[in-house]
Amino acid sequence: MPQELILVINPGNTSTKVAIYDGVTPLHIESIKHSDTELSRFHDINAQKDFRENLINGFLQKKGIDPAKIRAVAARGGLLRPLASGTYAVNQEMVADLAEARLGSHASNLAAQIGHSLAVKLGITCYIVDPVSVDEAEPLARYSGHPLFSRVMLTHALNMKAVAKRFCREKGLIYPQVTLLVIHLGTGNSLSLHRNGRMIDAVNPSEEGAFSADRSGGLPILQVARHICDQNLKYKEFEKMVFGSSGLFAYLGSKDFLKIKDKYLEGEARTMEVVQAMAYQVAKEAGALATVVDGRVDAILITGGIAFNEFFTELVRQRIQFIAPVHVYPGEDEMQALAEGVFRIISGEEAAKNY
Repeated sequence: MPQELILVINPGNTSTKVAIYDGVTPLHIESIKHSDTELSRFHDINAQKDFRENLINGFLQKKGIDPAKIRAVAARGGLLRPLASGTYAVNQEMVADLAEARLGSHASNLAAQIGHSLAVKLGITCYIVDPVSVDEAEPLARYSGHPLFSRVMLTHALNMKAVAKRFCREKGLIYPQVTLLVIHLGTGNSLSLHRNGRMIDAVNPSEEGAFSADRSGGLPILQVARHICDQNLKYKEFEKMVFGSSGLFAYLGSKDFLKIKDKYLEGEARTMEVVQAMAYQVAKEAGALATVVDGRVDAILITGGIAFNEFFTELVRQRIQFIAPVHVYPGEDEMQALAEGVFRIISGEEAAKNY
């Protein structure tokens, strides 16, 4: 009989992933898709909260799960202030920071809001695990080039940490004793360098690095400044342009990588060049990160949804294989990682951190 039911919530831009785990064993996992038409009636991310929460309640009802038997809620961490790696109990201060989107708006901001709402009603605790704001960077990594600005570490930390630890388990290695370069290929392309069990440097896909499905990555700063001034753009207008309407979407009119893949394999010239340019930029960022540890990287791990596309991972691998052996882990371990993080808390293996 199930003893330690954990409800896992992971909202994305076009889906809400929800699952029930018994400890670290998945019982039910579902990805509820949301069409553009369905989401267009909401003026912002926060307005989607009740809509998505109702869908999660519907999932529990459909699977015959008695909410009273749920021991804890595991939610994906959103855009929060810099935090050390670990599992955090969600409190009202965290919910307020996410609702106000002080560090940016993203669907992941809904996870703790929804999870906390459900947890309060059930008299249990909601937790987040390794949020995107995990920041373990060393001092030299924080310099931007001007004292008014500092590099911000916002990455797919949950999946990158989980894959790094999974690789070590499989190879009989100890995570704090190896140096790994992890590449997450998804809606945003995150890269991170892991040494001594910490992500000592990373590439934030929201404002630097390679372009991705709908994000610009780094841009030529003087051209950007001129464009903002010439067009008299407000911050939110520019943010929407570079975060949601750039990358593959801006170049090719689509952020659906499966459709882009079809055109690529058909040999459509424009698609091939743009996709190769994205792989080129990802590889270049990986090469730059490797210099942080003088090229002494034990392995490179490629993960994320786009890693299912072997033709693309091969484009990247060809350029970086001289650094270290490359291993591909398609998809995301996020749901499992969330459940495992919370189970470590409820089993007493770890103590939850305070926000």
